[in-house]
Amino acid sequence: MALDFLAGCAGGVAGVLVGHPFDTVKVRLQVQSMERPQYRGTLHCFQSIVKQESVLGLYKGLGSPLMGLTFINALVFGVQGNTLRALGRDTPLNQFLAGAAAGAIQCVICCPMELAKTRLQLQDAGPARTYRGSLHCLAHIYRQEGLRGVNRGMASTLLRETPSFGVYFLSYDVLTRALGCEPGDRLLVPKLLLAGGTSGIVSWLSTYPVDVVKSRLCRPTGVRGAPALRRLLDCVRQSYRHEGWRVFTRGLASHADLRRPSPVNAPATLRHPSPWCSRIRARP
Repeated sequence: MALDFLAGCAGGVAGVLVGHPFDTVKVRLQVQSMERPQYRGTLHCFQSIVKQESVLGLYKGLGSPLMGLTFINALVFGVQGNTLRALGRDTPLNQFLAGAAAGAIQCVICCPMELAKTRLQLQDAGPARTYRGSLHCLAHIYRQEGLRGVNRGMASTLLRETPSFGVYFLSYDVLTRALGCEPGDRLLVPKLLLAGGTSGIVSWLSTYPVDVVKSRLCRPTGVRGAPALRRLLDCVRQSYRHEGWRVFTRGLASHADLRRPSPVNAPATLRHPSPWCSRIRARP
């Protein structure tokens, strides 16, 4: 278990390093105002960040997900495994419920972590920047807005993470059964990677509109010409009223979140075989 956990952390770090630039592009596209758009599309956004802020601009807010990675891994796989055992039977429904429980619990860490990440990703370069790093960002928000400010976007995080993790574990379970993943199969590793990658795509597509809302809730007042929206329903109404339904797919074309299946979700099937592949191991 210790080796699995260490391998999971190492793989998670590698996945964050690979995927963070795409996440930065996604967030910039999600929050920009269509009345005064700063970026014409994914490629223009990527090029603009590199030109104006250097390559390091793509890695703004990197410290936050790296810091939270260990705790999130421990919570997700611990809660999922224990919940599945408590439910008693390994069924698709129980896989969904166990995954949903894991997704809900890890929001305690995920919400502040992503708030700091988003604020740093949206921060302009230069000596006048407000935040020096993830911890300074959270401390600044706490001083200005208290504990409630640090947990801004918690409702949208729960609405995104709870079904998303449920769909992920359910999809992974269904796909490993369909692909016939059995111990000793020489194609076991490619099959697990395929199942993990596909499950990641399905889970992120299932809740992507909520991710757009969450990014918009996390932005501070006046960032990139956009007003801060404090409440979930207000954010949904205002976004739809001014920009139409397409706003809830903003940034999806960049594959910013679909980058997760390959470098992050797929290796996770190998990094944490204990809770995820217990059914495979238990087969006669």
